[in-house]
Amino acid sequence: MKAVVYSIKPFEKEYLAKANEKKHDITLISNPLGIDTVSFAQGKDAVVVFTNDDVSAPVIEKLKKFGVKYIATRSVGLDHIDCDYATQAGIKIANVPSYSPQSIAEHAVALMMALNRKIFLAIQNAKEFNFSLDGLQGFTMYGKVVGLIGFGAIAQYLARILHGFGCTVLVYDPYCQDFPEYVKQVNLDELYRQSNIISLHTPLTAQTKHIINTESISKMRKDVMLINTGRGALINTVDLLHAIRNGRIGSFGADVYENEKRLFFEDHHNDEHKDQLLQSLMNMPNVIVTPHQAFLTTEALRDIAAQTIKNLDHWQLGECTGESCACTVECEDSKKNREKPIKPIGVDIMY
Repeated sequence: MKAVVYSIKPFEKEYLAKANEKKHDITLISNPLGIDTVSFAQGKDAVVVFTNDDVSAPVIEKLKKFGVKYIATRSVGLDHIDCDYATQAGIKIANVPSYSPQSIAEHAVALMMALNRKIFLAIQNAKEFNFSLDGLQGFTMYGKVVGLIGFGAIAQYLARILHGFGCTVLVYDPYCQDFPEYVKQVNLDELYRQSNIISLHTPLTAQTKHIINTESISKMRKDVMLINTGRGALINTVDLLHAIRNGRIGSFGADVYENEKRLFFEDHHNDEHKDQLLQSLMNMPNVIVTPHQAFLTTEALRDIAAQTIKNLDHWQLGECTGESCACTVECEDSKKNREKPIKPIGVDIMY
């Protein structure tokens, strides 16, 4: 199968090459997919994309004209793809339903601890030979209430870590039916009201977009720590910044940003004009923003590459990708595969 991989980063190349084993004719390009770069897909059977690529209806229409039959994304999330339009156009879609959920869960904890113990301020002070303890007071995690919005595989691993800290773990997920004994299922208002820390782990949908806004923030504790390793648009950033400035939120840590497309994954250090909203947010002393790096571990990169190539393998054999299938209409092949599901690379299914 001939495929072009968009938005490729140097750290991905080795893993894709090893997973591919020269089975497919793959072209790697660093350019993101968009209307200006879609021509690179001409003559290809498949395109392989990432979260910052533009896989909207106009781009998909071009892909169809170029003969592309498959879209594989190197991510769990699908909000960058117009899946309905792709399915209508007869283009198959597949994602990576699971890859090292521990990696993202551990990053969420890293954000919590860095904010809590004022790690970045301490490092900055120490580099200036200022070893005063002023402004570095944190709190113990033991006994704190942590609310998890969404309870897929990432949140499940995070809950285990937090339970180990001695935290009380509250969970809101209307779609989850099975909860371990060390978490408590609650409604959203109760989670807002009780939690010292709130961490977001729900997929981005029309229902969850801007789930964190002025109204929901008003229901939270004034000293709440808010963590987002899910999707940037789960939070209304304007409302968030206003709440931080007015002391309605104690601290904020994120690995995502709602306007990160064409911004994250690239070096904009020398840009004359920078995103003012993000800059204002990051200038706050109680805010940490990392550049969508929670997935960036050896284990996750290996799993992503392996599942991506596995999806191409299935398509080359004329098979459905099973649990990786993201088509919006169930086909006969997918029904057969559900009888004999293909086990995805990774340890669990997550959002």
